[in-house]
Amino acid sequence: MSRDLTPADLAIADLGPCKYPSPVAGILGERAMHYVGEADKVLLDDRLSFLGTHRGLIAEMPAFELAGPRDRVFFDPAKMTCGIVTCGGLCPGLNNVVRGIVLELWHSYGARKILGFRFGYEGLTPTYGHEPMVLDNKVVSRIHHMGGTLLGSSRGKQDAVENVSYLEQLGVDILFVIGGDGTIRGAMAIADEIKRRKRKIAVVGIPKTIDNDIQFIDRSFGFETAFSEAVTVIKSANVEANGARNGVGLVKLMGRHSGFIACHAALASTDANIVLIPEVKIALEGEKGLLRYLEKRLARSGHAVIVVAEGAGQELLADPAAGGASGGTDASGNAKFKDIGLFLRDRINAHFKEIKTELNLKYLDPSYHIRSVPASPSDSVYCWNMARNAVHAAMAGNTEMLIGRWHGRFVHVPMQLATRQRKEVDTHGDLWLSVIEATGQPVAFG
Repeated sequence: MSRDLTPADLAIADLGPCKYPSPVAGILGERAMHYVGEADKVLLDDRLSFLGTHRGLIAEMPAFELAGPRDRVFFDPAKMTCGIVTCGGLCPGLNNVVRGIVLELWHSYGARKILGFRFGYEGLTPTYGHEPMVLDNKVVSRIHHMGGTLLGSSRGKQDAVENVSYLEQLGVDILFVIGGDGTIRGAMAIADEIKRRKRKIAVVGIPKTIDNDIQFIDRSFGFETAFSEAVTVIKSANVEANGARNGVGLVKLMGRHSGFIACHAALASTDANIVLIPEVKIALEGEKGLLRYLEKRLARSGHAVIVVAEGAGQELLADPAAGGASGGTDASGNAKFKDIGLFLRDRINAHFKEIKTELNLKYLDPSYHIRSVPASPSDSVYCWNMARNAVHAAMAGNTEMLIGRWHGRFVHVPMQLATRQRKEVDTHGDLWLSVIEATGQPVAFG
C-alpha cells in the first residue's frame, strides 16, 4: 500500500495561520520548537531499496509530518475551550491519555476551560442528558492509577449535525477524540460538518485500539499492557495442561480482525504450542487439520497450549443460511462474532471423545480482565507522549488527524488515511514466521 501513496495523501489539514507565540517556547526553549510550516518529516518508507527507486528529490517523497511543539499556535490559550471524549471498548491507558491531555493544556499552555464529555459520543448529544465534566489538574491527578476511563464510554453512531451544534453552543475550539476505527470515522463526520459550517474547530484523535490494528500506527496504546497481561494467563494455561494426562489449555484473547495480541503474547510467554489468528483460515478435519495435529502433539508431548484470537476461525462458525454472516452487527456497526473459544472447546472435547482418547481441557477467556487493568509503565510513558503531542498538534490548528508513531517517531497521520484499511498480521512477514518457529506448528492448518 505504501508504494501507492503520494505526499498529498499524507498532508495534514489546518485551520489557518498561527498568530500567537507559543507559551511552550518559554518552558522548553527555542531549540525544542518545530517552526510552523517547516517541521521535519519522517519518510513513509525508509528502506534503501525503496529510496533507490525514487527518481526525484527526497524532499518530494511521501513523508509524515513530525509531531511536537510549534513555535506559534493558532488558538489563544487564555480564551479557548477544549473538549475530550473517549469512545468504544475499554483499553488500558485511557485515563493516562485523558490525564496527559489535561495536564499538557493546563501546565504548558495555561488553558483553563477543559470539558470531558461523558459516555462517548452520547456526551455530544444533549438529548441523552450527560452533562460535561469540568476537568482540571486536580481532577485528573491520580486517574492513571485506575483502569477504564473517568469519562465513561459507549458505542454507536450519533448525529454529527447535533454534535457540532452542541460544540458551538459550548464554545469548544478543540475536540480531542480517543477511540478506534469507528470512533475516528465519527470524528471525520464531525470534522466534515464543522467544515460545512466554516467553523474553526480542531478535531484531533488519539488512536485507541487494544488490537493494534490501525494503519500507520506502529503501536497503539494499551497493546503492550494487553499482551503482557495475557502472558500470565497463558502461563496458567500451561500449568493446567501439564498437570493432567493429555492436558490442553485453551486461551482466547482479543483480536477481532488482527492477531497481534495472540502473536506477541505467545512469543513473550514461550508456552504456546498452537496460535490461531484471523488472518489464517483454520481447517479442523483431515490429515493436515487442527484436530489431527493436536492428536499428534498430545501423543508426542502429553500436553498442549492453544492461543486463539477472538476473530479467528469465524468461517467455521458462519451460518450458510444467512449468507455466511455470523450474527448481525453491534451498535457501532461492527460485525458480531460468534465465540470461537467456546466452539473450539466443545469441538475438541467431542473429537477426542469420538476417538476414545482421554482429554483434560481447560478454557480461559481473560478478555474483560485484560482490557480493564491500568496501563503498564511502558504504556504509561507512551500514553503521555501521545497526549502531549496531540495537544501540540491541536494548538497549532491542525485538524482531521491522529497522533501516530512511525519508525520510532511521533507523527501526524490524516484520519482519512488511517481508516482506509485495517492493519493485519502479514502472514509472510517476520512476526508470523517467528510464531511458527517458536511453536513448531504448520504455517496453516488444512
